[in-house]
Amino acid sequence: MPRVHRCRANGCHNMAEWPARYCKQHKSLEVTADEKKRDYWKYNHIIRNRSGSKREQYKFYKTPQWKHLRHLVLDRDYGLCQYCKANGELTLASTVDHVVPIEIDQGLATIAGNLATICTDCHRQKTAWEQSYYGTGQTNSRTGLPEIHDVKRVAKLMQQSKTAQRRG
Repeated sequence: MPRVHRCRANGCHNMAEWPARYCKQHKSLEVTADEKKRDYWKYNHIIRNRSGSKREQYKFYKTPQWKHLRHLVLDRDYGLCQYCKANGELTLASTVDHVVPIEIDQGLATIAGNLATICTDCHRQKTAWEQSYYGTGQTNSRTGLPEIHDVKRVAKLMQQSKTAQRRG
C-alpha cells in the first residue's frame, strides 16, 4: 500500500501519494527538483556572482576564517541585533554584516570591529540605505560619500531614511 498524505493546495482535502506534495488535481502546482536546481544555479552563477569581484566576495563567506569571525561576532554581540539595540529594542539575530560594505572597502572584510550582528528586517533596510548612501549594488554608481564606521550612526541614518520614504 502506498504512503499517502493530504494535498498541500489550500482547501484541498484529497490525498496525494508520497513523494508528491499535491494530488492529481493540483499536480501543476508541484515544482520539480530540476526546476529548483535550475533556479538555484541561475541565482548563484548569474545573479549573485555577476562579476569577478562579487565571485571572490562570496567565496570569502565559505572560508574557515569567515566562519570563525562570524562566531566571534555573534558571541561578542550576544546574538542581538546591534541596529535594533541602537534604537532601544532587543531583537535576536543570526546574521553578521559588515558595517562598511566590502564593496566600499575590501580591507575591512576581516576586521571584527567592522562587523555587527543584524536581524533580517534591519539587514533589508541597511542594504537599501547602503544603495542610496554609498551607491552599492548592481546598477548603482559610487557616490563618494565618507565611510561611516559607527553602528549607532548608521542605525540613525537608516531610521531617517525609512521615515523620509514613508513621507515621500
